[in-house]
Amino acid sequence: QVQLVESGGGLVQPGGSLRLSCAASGLSFSTYIMGWYRQAPGKQRELVANIKYDGTTTSADSVKGRFTVSRDNAKATATLQMNSLKPEDTAVYYCAATRPLSRTYWGQGTQVTVSS
Repeated sequence: QVQLVESGGGLVQPGGSLRLSCAASGLSFSTYIMGWYRQAPGKQRELVANIKYDGTTTSADSVKGRFTVSRDNAKATATLQMNSLKPEDTAVYYCAATRPLSRTYWGQGTQVTVSS
């Protein structure tokens, strides 16, 4: 049974930082692309950043230079370091695991609120 468990969300002031973690189990972690998505109220879910098996990363323009995605294949974890947070970063953040010809697995989500 595949499980993705996010942690690290919370309330932070504008300009602050948060570190989200995703612990994966039940899958061959190193063969999956790990992604972070977010969904704000009334908006569609959007890709924030992802990281491939070889460490290649992709980030949304809105977070470039502020967010960094990483992975540890030995520990089956993916991390999203978020710096210089803005109110518009407020959303539920989801971890996802995907690979070609396979379904995408999702975590339950973690709330990130940026507010003074």
